[in-house]
Amino acid sequence: MAKNKTQPSAISVDDFIAGIADDTRRADCRQVVDLMTELSGEPPKMWGKSIIGFGQYHYQYDSGREGDFMRIGVSPRARELTLYIMPGFETYAGLLAQLGRHRTGKSCLYVPRLAQVDIDVLKTLISASLAAMAEKYPL
Repeated sequence: MAKNKTQPSAISVDDFIAGIADDTRRADCRQVVDLMTELSGEPPKMWGKSIIGFGQYHYQYDSGREGDFMRIGVSPRARELTLYIMPGFETYAGLLAQLGRHRTGKSCLYVPRLAQVDIDVLKTLISASLAAMAEKYPL
């Protein structure tokens, strides 16, 4: 069975954040890392070369494929911050409507700048995501 491409790594989270060239993107990333650390109760850990993840869960699909992945995470991509909201967004339409400037993918929330979103709504979204993951994948 093939392993997930993205695995925990030994890269230093602090060194990774310090290496972000754009001052605003670096500050935004640090703020999200601090927020996710507080809300998850987990220390940040690098997943691969560019994702900062929090916590871990084990999944197994009906196909038999299984693996481990972070419960929530963030990556400072070139154009926007990518927040990994693992349950997806199906049940969060109301929160997303209040969030501010963003776009979504299957489990990715793309935010150009934190100044463009409501931080309290973002906290609620992160907390709801963590609660959904804890329910589906108990610790």
